[in-house]
Amino acid sequence: MNVGLVYEKSTNKSLTEAISSLESNLKESGFGILWQLNFKDKLQEKGLEFKNDFVVLEVCNPKQAKEVLEENIHIGYVLPCKMVVRREDDKTYIGMTSPEVLIGLFEGSDLTEVAKKVEESLKNSIEASL
Repeated sequence: MNVGLVYEKSTNKSLTEAISSLESNLKESGFGILWQLNFKDKLQEKGLEFKNDFVVLEVCNPKQAKEVLEENIHIGYVLPCKMVVRREDDKTYIGMTSPEVLIGLFEGSDLTEVAKKVEESLKNSIEASL
């Protein structure tokens, strides 16, 4: 795994508390949660056991999304930003994939500064949610 690709912190909050706190802190930074999926629940619907909650959140800042899409439409393949709130060994983790690393995979893209700004906002939201 690329060490810089995933940023994750642990918290003593419950899964529900962590998601609620993250949603509130994201909103303060101009981001909203567009969609969420708990893999544990979805797999159980399909008759498969999965031990821990693993909630994927797709988050977006519309202004910044428009900016990167206008610069390089193919970056839409990694939008919206993915964040995760998960449980493992009675601990809750809040994390994300790095926008800077992901945008850096696209050739000819001069969006490093935008990606850094997005990543900083998301990291701050995670830190504030712990």
